[in-house]
Amino acid sequence: MTPQPGFPPSTTPQPAPDALPGGPLSAAERAAEHLTDGEWHRLHPATPLLRGGIVFIAVLGFVLSNLRERLVGFFVGAPDVGGDPIDAIYNHGWEGWALLGIAVVLLGCLAAFYVSWRMHSFRITDDAVEVRSGILFRTQRKARLDRIQGINIVRPVLARIFGAAKLDITVAGHDANVQLAYLGSVLADGLRSDVLRLASGVRAVEAAQASAGAGSGAGVAAGASGPGLAPAPSRGAQVTDFVGRRVNDFLAPELDPNTAPPESVVKIPPLRLAGSLVLSGFSIFVVVVIVLLVIGSAGGAPWLLIVVLPGLIGSASFYINRFTKSLRYSIAGTPDGVRVGFGLLSTSNETLPPGRVHAVEVQQPLLWRPFGWWQIRIDTAGHSREKGAAGQPNTTMLPVGDQADVARVLALVLPTFTAEHSDAVLQGMTSRGRDAFTGSPRRAAWLRPLSWQRTGFRMVDGVVLLRRGFVWRSLAIVPLARLQSLELQQGPIDRLLGLAETRFHTVSGPVHPRLGAMDSATGVELFETVAARAVEAAAGDRSHRWGVQGPVSGVAAQPAAGAQGASGAQPAPGAQTAPPTPPPASPSIDDTSRTTPGEDA
Repeated sequence: MTPQPGFPPSTTPQPAPDALPGGPLSAAERAAEHLTDGEWHRLHPATPLLRGGIVFIAVLGFVLSNLRERLVGFFVGAPDVGGDPIDAIYNHGWEGWALLGIAVVLLGCLAAFYVSWRMHSFRITDDAVEVRSGILFRTQRKARLDRIQGINIVRPVLARIFGAAKLDITVAGHDANVQLAYLGSVLADGLRSDVLRLASGVRAVEAAQASAGAGSGAGVAAGASGPGLAPAPSRGAQVTDFVGRRVNDFLAPELDPNTAPPESVVKIPPLRLAGSLVLSGFSIFVVVVIVLLVIGSAGGAPWLLIVVLPGLIGSASFYINRFTKSLRYSIAGTPDGVRVGFGLLSTSNETLPPGRVHAVEVQQPLLWRPFGWWQIRIDTAGHSREKGAAGQPNTTMLPVGDQADVARVLALVLPTFTAEHSDAVLQGMTSRGRDAFTGSPRRAAWLRPLSWQRTGFRMVDGVVLLRRGFVWRSLAIVPLARLQSLELQQGPIDRLLGLAETRFHTVSGPVHPRLGAMDSATGVELFETVAARAVEAAAGDRSHRWGVQGPVSGVAAQPAAGAQGASGAQPAPGAQTAPPTPPPASPSIDDTSRTTPGEDA
């Protein structure tokens, strides 16, 4: 099928041969490989300072705030007005006791942080990541590898100075994440790759292959040790090397160019980012407030200016903060999934493995329509503790992009995205109706006078597309293998007009796939078709073991990641659950909902 102009055909980017799962290990992966040996390991030595740094900053701020008069008098010769707590300590001769108290408090904090660091350890086995921590009250968290939904590496500014980073492992379930804070920056990168290789099944295949040819490498291993080791570098060389690595960490791109093929990288131009912020719903709110402020001030209520002006100044800070933190936003395809990165000083870089996206929504606010800008949001079974760019939800895959960007991002998050999907998405985004989508009947105009012609659905090779909205356009894409249940509902008004509503239950998130004002007979047919195809798609889905192509000898098949209630998305109250087989033909529609399950892969 020939794609429409302006929406080029998109295929899933293929990684470079040397980056394929199971290929040669990178230097970072080799450096972190010892952390996956199943033994307990400790975090970065600077972890106590990075975790307790806020305490030292608070103490320093308190001391400086009480010394402000003395500091001013020392530098500019201002008179001493008294009333400073430091004066009372000085007049009573308590300087030694005060310094001793401060030293005791600081040493106590350091001792507590050190003990906490000693008691905080982690280990990574072939099937789980475990973290244990606590001094008086011990806790232990465990994350199964087959339930990992994403891995996020966060590098705050202070941590980057020490060459450290946080590794946030997102797991399906409520408050099930496991965080390793902090690790060495290089170790965090390598450990992420090693954990993803374990979750993908590549390490199991490599272990089976290594056991088969273990004898051939014995001689090489025996000769690995011996004389010829390089002399230890001097102290000055070590300092120079440390400073050089820190500078490289700040200047190097967040995404290694060798990790992702260039054609898969999607970036947001700064001008487009600024325009999307100006043309946002928050801008409409600010304009309305300014208009009301002007009207109120002209009507003899100048106090409104005093009340509202601080909020307007805060609005300017909001725009600046959101713009600066969204710089360097990029989405790219890697061998282990989609990687989303952003940030200028404090950076974040999250990897979503294949098969973890349960629903996708492409939407367009009204003010963006003249520019052809769109936004993409997703539903996943787990969410990183860290917020996305500028505090946005980390479910926003593309904050703003054109049609070409939408096609490339969809090709990344939907592994089976083809030219036929591209054509269907183009129609769903731009068409006004009466096309390949199955739409609502004319009588639906009583309920949706503006959007009834755009309301419709289309099924294309393992996904169902749901189109709705006239003023605010929206297109929801649901992979059938990720569908948890399906609901067909009909209220009294729908029954009077011969209409029905279909809801597609996925994991909880910003995307709510539903389609209302459909012909009741069409709704029943959609229900039956999707129910049957969802069971087939879930049974044949193997995306959770993306590193293994087909069944591998010696590697047992694992259930889909996030299976068995990973999310908590539930059918409507009163719903009845059908057995995992296609529902009987010609079902009736009543006021209660009924569902048919699919596997939560």
